Amino acid sequence: MYIKPYGDTLNDGAVQLSFSMPVTCSGRAKEAARQLVLKMGFAQCDIVHAHPLSDEFTFFVAYAKTAASIDFDRVEYVEALDEKSLSMDEVNAFIKAEFKRKLVVVGACTGFDAHTVGIDAIMNMKGYNHHFGLERYPMIEAFNLGAQVPNEKLVERARELRADAVLISQVVTQKDTHVQNLTRLIELAEADGLHSHCLMIVGGPRIGNKLARELGFDAGFGSGTYAEDVATFIVKKLKERQTAGPRRQQ
Repeated sequence: MYIKPYGDTLNDGAVQLSFSMPVTCSGRAKEAARQLVLKMGFAQCDIVHAHPLSDEFTFFVAYAKTAASIDFDRVEYVEALDEKSLSMDEVNAFIKAEFKRKLVVVGACTGFDAHTVGIDAIMNMKGYNHHFGLERYPMIEAFNLGAQVPNEKLVERARELRADAVLISQVVTQKDTHVQNLTRLIELAEADGLHSHCLMIVGGPRIGNKLARELGFDAGFGSGTYAEDVATFIVKKLKERQTAGPRRQQ
């Protein structure tokens, strides 16, 4: 099934683009932006918004159309969680029945990243958007280490706490700093032996399960993820590992 983006009519190819250029905001600048979009291969371009960021920089919003389409049936992608998430009560009941002990989850925003909004939404008791965080789960011991945690410190703390899962939030992604930081972290976890018995899970606005798995993590979650989504993955994956054979250090 071939599909295209659309605005007013199905498959009309309409898209919205936004970008900045180092030019003073003017009619000439808008025409330059329009011609640039056409050079990208788009058609029927209109610059619907132009706003000066400074005397020498302008932000543009363009509407255009593309003839490109994609065969959706041939798109391959494996979700981190391919089933309906359990509720908080169901997660706690699952842990009681299958593990008969509390699970330990350690979370942090590592490297130079100082944004805690992601990890707080998953970990903090109050959670986000009426979805309680892992700190409220009776059968989970949740340790939120906060922001700007060195990778070495996170690995050390997770080992000390004998964590069942480590959650890493990465919000700052300019120049792929998140990829560099996550690569370093997974290398440390592998060298330390932490990953042999502990789930490594990463989340953030530019994180997906595909990227996370490519980097060596067990799963990746993007925007729109709630605590129960992560908790469901953790308990189901740990149960899968338990069935395959004990991995937890004694």
